Amino acid sequence: MLVEHLDETFQKEECTDLRQDPQALHRLTEAAEKTKIELSSSSQSEINLPFITATDTGPKQLNITVTRAKFEKLSSGLIERCKQPVVQCLQDAGIQSSDIDAVVMVGGSSMIPSVQELVRSLTGKDLNQTVNPSEVLAVEAAIQGGVVSGEVKDILLRDPSSPG
Repeated sequence: MLVEHLDETFQKEECTDLRQDPQALHRLTEAAEKTKIELSSSSQSEINLPFITATDTGPKQLNITVTRAKFEKLSSGLIERCKQPVVQCLQDAGIQSSDIDAVVMVGGSSMIPSVQELVRSLTGKDLNQTVNPSEVLAVEAAIQGGVVSGEVKDILLRDPSSPG
């Protein structure tokens, strides 16, 4: 949705669809990903892509500021769609949100403030942020790879903050 927004904004200014140029689309996609990450900890992000494309009138540059509020508006539909799986998960487990001791979110989207707020509102819990959301997935993948290959026969997972 952010790539589409950036392209639409550029089209209004330059009458050029960046999605028709594979190299420009690649640069636009990378810039959108960087912007999403920046907006997790900042209120706005500057996107400046010089020479994003060229037309008959010469090279073009994309220079757009995206605010967190704009990003949240663009992603509101996706955020809203996250509610049902959380509710369904609680129902499938046969528990209420009050039965949850802690919420640990993993993956890149877990760093988006509006996603965090949604989970807080659905569970009534503050998020446990003692783990790096990106590293957890990598560690889990490594553990699963070891299990599948037969190397990790006995696995003991411990809380590193607890003694012993």
